[in-house]
Amino acid sequence: MTLVLNPVDIVAEAERSGAPGLLGCHEAWRRVPLADVADVRNGFAFKAGLFNHHGHGMPLIRIRDVGRLASDTYYSGEYEEGYTVRTGDMVVGMDGDFRVAVWRGPEALLNQRVCKISVRDPDVYDPGFLLHVLQGYLDAIWARTSSVTVKHLSSRSVQQIPLPLPPVGEQRRIVEALEDRLSRLDAAVREIENARLKTRSLRKAILLTLVPEDPPASWSVTTTGEAGVIELGRQRHPARHHGPEMRPYLRVANVFENRIDTADVKEMDFSGVFAKYRLEPGDVLLNEGQSPHLVGRPAIYRGVPENVAFTNSLLRFRARPDVLPEWALLVFRRHMHSLRFMREARITTNIAHLSAKRLATVEFPVPPLDEQKRLVGVCDELMSGADALDRAVRSGLNRAAHLRRSLLASAVSGRLVPRDPADEPAPELPARMGDGHRAVTRGRRRAAATAPRSIPVPQEIPL
Repeated sequence: MTLVLNPVDIVAEAERSGAPGLLGCHEAWRRVPLADVADVRNGFAFKAGLFNHHGHGMPLIRIRDVGRLASDTYYSGEYEEGYTVRTGDMVVGMDGDFRVAVWRGPEALLNQRVCKISVRDPDVYDPGFLLHVLQGYLDAIWARTSSVTVKHLSSRSVQQIPLPLPPVGEQRRIVEALEDRLSRLDAAVREIENARLKTRSLRKAILLTLVPEDPPASWSVTTTGEAGVIELGRQRHPARHHGPEMRPYLRVANVFENRIDTADVKEMDFSGVFAKYRLEPGDVLLNEGQSPHLVGRPAIYRGVPENVAFTNSLLRFRARPDVLPEWALLVFRRHMHSLRFMREARITTNIAHLSAKRLATVEFPVPPLDEQKRLVGVCDELMSGADALDRAVRSGLNRAAHLRRSLLASAVSGRLVPRDPADEPAPELPARMGDGHRAVTRGRRRAAATAPRSIPVPQEIPL
């Protein structure tokens, strides 16, 4: 993890651009390091051997719990009082996405890679104003942090953030105006999200109607293995990263429902075996390994990219002559949405695997060819309507996100509410970033930390 610029330089660069956005600050305001107005408390590396999911002990706030209403992980060992988080405290996830949120759950413990931010004096810096302001700075730090895998945030970077410091009366007016507008925006977003759920339900209803569970008597019903040929792709191996016959291949990351994404196509050596794994237009590809509700996610290969193979994260179905590839795709989409594939899959941890052998036994209805063509046409027409609804939903969500960003940018630059000349100016604050202050802070925390608290561990934890 490398932060290319420190937070002060990131803000200076944004201001020089003339469009600082969420890093803006009214010309009449001063800036102040976060460490001057708030304390940053890092979490503790609690022993994983004392974690449980049975509700015994104290809830433990992990990175994934930031922004959630509760944690499903509990800690049954000793802990210091200083690592407790109470309802209403502000927490920040320091790995992955750098996210700030107010903890809404019960009293809990602060795990490693999560920090707690506590405003020292609400009459100097309003906690609600800090909550609204902080995420923009965390996003800017995230954007300038390089990483090979997961990005990491340091508490020192958080302490250095140069926050805008309006008079506290203005801060409170900004918070009031923001919360009024954002609450209405959130209500609108909930309505849009409900529309998205209805669109998903519509897609499922279309598929279940066109491929009924009890087919008409004029249809035949066979198995997927009888309706075509099923093959598993070639296994990837480090030794095949270089070789004389490098060929592009598709993997599970390329195959979405009714869509193949060619933005990131890898290559591998297929010396002597390319013909076996080469895809032909009309081949239907299904995800062999996926999250349980998406296992078997299918798409048709339509010839792009050319001369491409596939790996063992995918299954290939090549239909027999009296089965249209488009009909096979319709059947497989139906099986995915009805969770038929999930019932057939073997689930390990959070990944479901649909083997060629298991897929071969799944029922496959076969209407006459003319009926297949008609139903595929009906599906295309109905799905185009659902696609239009989905585009409208996504457009609405994008507009809501832009509006939220615009509101916050107006707030942090002092344009959201009128300024009041009667406001008392923000006080001058003593510098808090020196080594002496850090030593005093650590000393105070040690003194404040009472004797370790513990929770008695029962002899048996009920399952």
